[in-house]
Amino acid sequence: MGVLYSLAYAVRMMPKQGYTPAGYFEYTVYPLEGIWDLTEEGKKLDTLNKDELLYTIMIRQPDFVTKEIVDRAFEHVEKKKPHPFLNDVRFGTFQDGLSVQMLHVGPYDDEPQSFKVMNEFIKDNNLEKTSLQHREIYLSDFRKVEPSKLKTVLRYKVKPIE
Repeated sequence: MGVLYSLAYAVRMMPKQGYTPAGYFEYTVYPLEGIWDLTEEGKKLDTLNKDELLYTIMIRQPDFVTKEIVDRAFEHVEKKKPHPFLNDVRFGTFQDGLSVQMLHVGPYDDEPQSFKVMNEFIKDNNLEKTSLQHREIYLSDFRKVEPSKLKTVLRYKVKPIE
């Protein structure tokens, strides 16, 4: 997570370093996000085994961010705040398309209750999930907020049942 925040803040602070990207605007660094999935073995199980979870952690970037800006951010972090995982970070794009999402308030371990509500909504509205994969957007910092007050957006990609 640290390297993601270092890169995100490197982009955010570029004007203070003497470079203002085309289209730049003042903004707050976006929240941490995760895309969660299951291993093939985990998909076969009737209950969730957390050891079978796979995830990708990311931080959204503003639309003005290009490959050139990303390269500058990497160079800046490499010089100012080297990180052992810097070379593991990828820059890419995601599009969710049609989705069902819900604000979950409370501990992460209570998310299955919100997923149940989402699954009922999906069923009641003639939709189906496109996969078991889901996205989480962490609106609260788990290091600073007590678990009962954590806020997380949960999102499934869906499609209409044909």
